[in-house]
Amino acid sequence: MAEAYSSLAKPTILVVEDEAPLLTLLRYNLEKQGFKVEEAADGQEALLRVSEARPDLVLLDWMLPALSGIEVCRQLRRRPNTRDLPIIMVTARTEDQDAVRALDTGADDYIAKPFVMDALLARIRALLRRSGGVAAKGTLTYRDLTMDQDAHRVSRSNRALHLGPTEYRLLEFFLQHPGRVFTREQLLDAVWGRDIHVEPRTVDVHIRRLRKAINGKDEPDLIRTVRSAGYALDAEDH
Repeated sequence: MAEAYSSLAKPTILVVEDEAPLLTLLRYNLEKQGFKVEEAADGQEALLRVSEARPDLVLLDWMLPALSGIEVCRQLRRRPNTRDLPIIMVTARTEDQDAVRALDTGADDYIAKPFVMDALLARIRALLRRSGGVAAKGTLTYRDLTMDQDAHRVSRSNRALHLGPTEYRLLEFFLQHPGRVFTREQLLDAVWGRDIHVEPRTVDVHIRRLRKAINGKDEPDLIRTVRSAGYALDAEDH
């Protein structure tokens, strides 16, 4: 069931798209679902818009004039105030390696053209849920890793960590079940949601990003890979 947003809590989505008909279609459908929509027709304008007012999510086309969506994503991830900004890459490229490249660059999710509008809306809502504030829950810890769920902050050995919304939700799930091994499919259901179709390899990309974010130099890897099974929050030596 689609969820609507009240006028007092309308998430802002920046749509970066140079095809006018598609931009019009996206604006119509997003506003119909209760989102506030901002527009940018190229990469440079997108970076300017984000600098002027940080949106709640960026819907970013890969193929843009002058500055590609990949480069826009890369630059946003370099900025401290947008390193955790939710980004969905929209691409006409359907090769597996292109999808992985989009995720490796920093996108939280991707969808290939042509797409079904309901599928895109489901991905947007799921990502906003993962990145949004949550009711007071307290603190989760594992060894020297701490997650303050109320402040939405993560630290390791008192060192602040910067996680994207998907990595945050993934770590939160692991912290709620330390030591337990989860398959990729179980992680997809728990973190992305049963109504979202995401390839299992997407989990691997986000696990790599999570490892990079939480494991500092000379620190033990807190994420254990279990061959032919999945992943676990488990620092046991192997």
